[in-house]
Amino acid sequence: MNIVIFGANGPTGRLLTKQAVAEGHTVTAVTRRPETFPLRHDRLQVMGGDVFDLSSVEQAVAGKDAVLSTLGVPFSRKTITVYSEGIANIMRAMNEHGVRRLVCVTSSAVEPHYDPEGGFVFEKIVQPAITRTIGRTLYDDMRRMETLVKNSNLDWTIVRPSGLFETPTVTRYQVHEGHIKGRFTSRTDLADCMLQQLTHDKYLHKVAAVATVAVQPSMFKLIMKEAFQRRPS
Repeated sequence: MNIVIFGANGPTGRLLTKQAVAEGHTVTAVTRRPETFPLRHDRLQVMGGDVFDLSSVEQAVAGKDAVLSTLGVPFSRKTITVYSEGIANIMRAMNEHGVRRLVCVTSSAVEPHYDPEGGFVFEKIVQPAITRTIGRTLYDDMRRMETLVKNSNLDWTIVRPSGLFETPTVTRYQVHEGHIKGRFTSRTDLADCMLQQLTHDKYLHKVAAVATVAVQPSMFKLIMKEAFQRRPS
């Protein structure tokens, strides 16, 4: 399949690109800094582009079979628009060029669910602190993005991971519609889940929640890393 990945130079995007090429897809990886992209392959084109620039988005989308978005930015107190404005341009380009399949990432935090097994600290302190304070503007924009996608005429799937962490390979993970019990998702598992959406339609026009069950990271280290790391794009 001939696919384009937006947010390809982020931590999940790089894994997704690597897995997609390994599975035989032809991939266009879109990044604002193509010179920093670490992967090279005969079936990989690294393209400079910005989701805020409709013309570059249209150039990337033209002729593709599917679009995958792993757009991501750090938490900020300032208003965030990259998710909603980015996906709006992506969908405009898809409609213009007749591309139907869209798989994009948001987060389980856009629709938090109480988990009695989460414990007092996580449910009463950690989760509210992230979703209502340091992550508020980010998750607000993810919700705007989800609304735009759900109201589109495209063949979409929204993938919601929980707290993201690193594993060297794909592990054992679960996927459920809407919500899943589980506070963590390996980035390699998230990338694999996204690619699986290209070959079946179980979650077509649905939200797919994904959680890793094989391993669990440190909550404190995860929060610090996600809150303060700078993501390439």
